[in-house]
Amino acid sequence: MNGSVAYLVTTLGCLIGVAGVVVAVVAVRKGRKAARPAAPADPFRDTDSDALRGDPRSLKPGDIVEIRRVSYAVRGSVHLNEGGWSWAEHLLDTVEGDKRWLSVEEDPDLELVLWTAEPAATITPGASTLDFAGRRYASEESGQARFTATGSTGLDPSGTVRYHDYRAQGGERLSFEAYGQAGWEVARGEQLHRADVMVYPQAGPEAS
Repeated sequence: MNGSVAYLVTTLGCLIGVAGVVVAVVAVRKGRKAARPAAPADPFRDTDSDALRGDPRSLKPGDIVEIRRVSYAVRGSVHLNEGGWSWAEHLLDTVEGDKRWLSVEEDPDLELVLWTAEPAATITPGASTLDFAGRRYASEESGQARFTATGSTGLDPSGTVRYHDYRAQGGERLSFEAYGQAGWEVARGEQLHRADVMVYPQAGPEAS
């Protein structure tokens, strides 16, 4: 009997020890998973400007954005992606009905461009240089991206867009975009300074 009891006590002790080791291993693994570092942030991101002036990267339909003391409502947003590279374009509208587009891109620094449509333009992209409105523009980049649209943009909820971008000396832009099977739309763009833009979020998180 004494031998049997001793054997049982020894066996139970071994089982308890194994269980303790398992619990410890699981705890260590959970601790490592919980302590996994987040994705690295841009060390040069101007977080002070974002805090004081709002973050243009977070713009969504319903927000108000002030550009050089002119207030616009964000009517709709288009988010584009090409090969993992993403950017956004927002349709802006004043109370007088003046419509513009604001593009927001990190390349790698934040780049903000205010676009004005040129519906009467008859030029098409493809050449290495183009002359338009007294300026000469040089081809910068072209491609095709996928997009998703929210709010009032006049576009399908998703699809593809072809684009061709040109730049003049001094930084002025000329852009061509063709959504789906539509023809080219032409717009001139002016690069903005970060201080030119103030964001006033209005819509709730569910609208993002």
